[in-house]
Amino acid sequence: MKKNKFITSTIILTVGNIVTKIINMLIRIGISRNIGTTGMGVYMLVVPTFSLFISLAQMGLPIAISKLVSEKKNNNKKIVLTATTTIMMFNIILFLFLLISADFIASNLLHDNRTYKAIISIAIVLPFISISSILRGYYFGKKNVIPHVTSNIAEDIIRMIIIIIGLPISYKYGLEYAISFIILSNIASETISIIILLFFAPKNFKIKKEDLKPDINTTKNIYKIGVPTTGSRLIGAGSACLEPIILTSILFINGYSRDFIISEYGIINGYVLPILILPSFFTASLSSVLIPVISEAYTAGKIEYVKSKLKQAISISFIIGLISTLVIILFSKQALSIMYKTTKGINYIKLMAPIFILYYIEMPMSAFLQATGYPKKAMYDNLIGVILKIIIIFIFGYLKIGLYNLIFAILIDVIIVTFLHYINTQKIIKNFKIKNV
Repeated sequence: MKKNKFITSTIILTVGNIVTKIINMLIRIGISRNIGTTGMGVYMLVVPTFSLFISLAQMGLPIAISKLVSEKKNNNKKIVLTATTTIMMFNIILFLFLLISADFIASNLLHDNRTYKAIISIAIVLPFISISSILRGYYFGKKNVIPHVTSNIAEDIIRMIIIIIGLPISYKYGLEYAISFIILSNIASETISIIILLFFAPKNFKIKKEDLKPDINTTKNIYKIGVPTTGSRLIGAGSACLEPIILTSILFINGYSRDFIISEYGIINGYVLPILILPSFFTASLSSVLIPVISEAYTAGKIEYVKSKLKQAISISFIIGLISTLVIILFSKQALSIMYKTTKGINYIKLMAPIFILYYIEMPMSAFLQATGYPKKAMYDNLIGVILKIIIIFIFGYLKIGLYNLIFAILIDVIIVTFLHYINTQKIIKNFKIKNV
């Protein structure tokens, strides 16, 4: 029965992710055709900062909530409300920080004043994203993926409609207004998502005044899992945030123009990487379902079941990655032409695609480390990958190979993190065997 539920949840989540990927692809096409290559470049300068502050705002709580709820020995209402109260307090701090530092970030770090309004917009959007992520974590812990899938599809449809109607209007006022509008569109989409997620809440999930007071023990349990998970995500998001800062600085020093850097950076992050990771919706779905399943089984001491689920997830992810890579290599020109009306970036795709097979199997291994109580190992693996990535961007920036220094840095990061995840996964499995001797 549990096996069927695992497969059913994965299928439902995968189908939902296929739909949202298609909608997101349409959104990306709409954005790229409205603001052009230069606009995509400026927008992609902001995206890493956006991702960094999303990771900060969530504080790793969705995964922590998912794990605690799945263990079936905690007060679920207290978990959700404690997490919500503490996360909103932290979001206020982030809001004020971004308001104060937006000008500095735009001028001195991103080296483009057109990103200023977008950074202010990030501050406004964060609380909405945080609340919806907490609710999603709860449903994942209950192994109920229907609310997540339904809310995701609804929010993406709303966002697509808003982008189609509003982006051409906002662009008339200037590129900076258009980019800010793209980010602010998340307010409407996340609000719809929150409403739908609350609609699926249990009937007995009524909130009383005393429930809003944070519980110390619950808070400790949440942050015991959430902080290392946040650290892991912050490493990736922090790296992505540092990436354009270091990259633009190094390339400026070596004589590349701002227009060239922004254009090529936009091609890599706006066109190339989205195509390379497009098929990852399946492994992402698998990994999301894997965390509560492995966590529950591991807590119950069902070690053989845990190992079989991990093996199954890695095998499926590898097959998906292999097929996807072949399709991407063979049809990269057509994909770029259909999606973005350009063939810019085709050389990047053909170079990166074979290595990105590893990207697909990295996800279930990372989920395994989090579910078995080793999020710190995943965090350290990501930290090593990030450090190497930044070093490569810096050193290769002086070789005058354009944005290929970024390409090589991304590939090395994927290889190293996957390899380290594999080593740690094998060590944990070996310890399973020792404990059961």
